[in-house]
Amino acid sequence: MAELKRFLVRRLLTFIPTIIGVTLITFLIAYVVPADPARAWAGGEKASTKAVELVKERYHLNDPWYVQYAFLVQGLFTGTLINPQTQNPVTYDLMKYFPNTLELAVFAFIFILLLGIPLGFISAIKKDTVLDMGVRVFALIGVSTPIFWLGYILIWVFFVNLRIITIAGVPPPPEITITGLPVLDALLQGDFTLFWQHVQRFWLPGFVLGFMGAGVVARFVRNSLLESLSSDYIEYLKAKGVSKLTLWRHALKNALVPIVTVLGLQFGALLSGAPITEIIFGIPGIGRYAVLAIQNLNFPAIIGVTFMFAMVYVTANLIVDILYAIIDPRVRY
Repeated sequence: MAELKRFLVRRLLTFIPTIIGVTLITFLIAYVVPADPARAWAGGEKASTKAVELVKERYHLNDPWYVQYAFLVQGLFTGTLINPQTQNPVTYDLMKYFPNTLELAVFAFIFILLLGIPLGFISAIKKDTVLDMGVRVFALIGVSTPIFWLGYILIWVFFVNLRIITIAGVPPPPEITITGLPVLDALLQGDFTLFWQHVQRFWLPGFVLGFMGAGVVARFVRNSLLESLSSDYIEYLKAKGVSKLTLWRHALKNALVPIVTVLGLQFGALLSGAPITEIIFGIPGIGRYAVLAIQNLNFPAIIGVTFMFAMVYVTANLIVDILYAIIDPRVRY
């Protein structure tokens, strides 16, 4: 237990330089873009010179880059950083839009688990059979299918022809927030009507977002399990005459470490695909918010979104590391 605590402390200490590095690099990339963000924030080409100067003074755009970066980060952590487009605090915008993106990512992750893991097991068990070939073809299609193409095809099928989905807005959140995830909060409060509304709204975009990840996970589960089954210790157990159930239990435990890795990375990667999915399906999430911020050179919003995405990534990696340490105690050292 002491080794596990030290291991977690070391991992938590890496949060700070990771967050600083990600936000700093993002800011520098936006900073060197040859454009005039102050004029865009003040109203565009019709903005007066006085309005532009006021924006520059308010956001320290006349100061060196490190002063601007410090101002943005300090304002983000104190909740005083104002989005020049919405005139709301950036933290308010993030808390408003992030639950929709998180809900989309959770639905996508459920599809990854329901499709990727069982298909990977089937492919490993039925190696070199028709089923194995079918799963490998599915994985290849999943990896190579563009999100935007699949999204529009499924909209044409389920919205234009079958009329069983909607692609406008999102259902209202529950009155009481418990977990921050609207669909789960509705379920916990027993509001099954609202719960079903969220399921109907998010299942199709969740499938589109998770389709590629399901193919990746299916292929990874298959390869990891086959590699574990061909290990020397499995041959030794076979020689001892242990049951097939025992063989699979040992093989699965050793195959879990790389599987957990790819699942953690896939959850973080879902956020990178969320902007495309949110725009296609009209979901007001943080991905679409990020796209609009980039289009308008909105430094405050860009830093806020980057911080949020980085926090999700490092948190997912921390959970993966904890599972590592539980599955394989050698990782703690």
